[in-house]
Amino acid sequence: MKQGRVTITTRRTMELVDITSSLHHDIAQAGCGPGLCHISSPHTTAGITINEGADPAVARDIIAGLKKIVPLDYPFEHGEGNSAAHIMTSLTGISVQLFYDGGSFQLGTWQRIFFCEFDGPRTRGVRWLMVEERP
Repeated sequence: MKQGRVTITTRRTMELVDITSSLHHDIAQAGCGPGLCHISSPHTTAGITINEGADPAVARDIIAGLKKIVPLDYPFEHGEGNSAAHIMTSLTGISVQLFYDGGSFQLGTWQRIFFCEFDGPRTRGVRWLMVEERP
């Protein structure tokens, strides 16, 4: 097993950041072979998802849809004022698992890995853990 951490700096309150290349670079630098990669956000107001990365409008639409599902002006009880971010993180989830082989993630044609910022801008970390195949 090998593991690492990728740092992400977000620029907006809510945004989806494509972290596929950053993760790939970090995992390649660690010399990982084929296996299963677990990618996780240790934050309660930021998630991880896989979705289309070819059209940036999709990421914007996901944020817009989540804002419609979780109204930002709802009178939540949580005192920090970021309850919507906590709920959105619960909806997207905080982790994904992917096969890694031939030096790349085994993603579909249009798929990319996104860090989902719901309470930014901030500097965040994403952890990865590679469980390599046995020879």
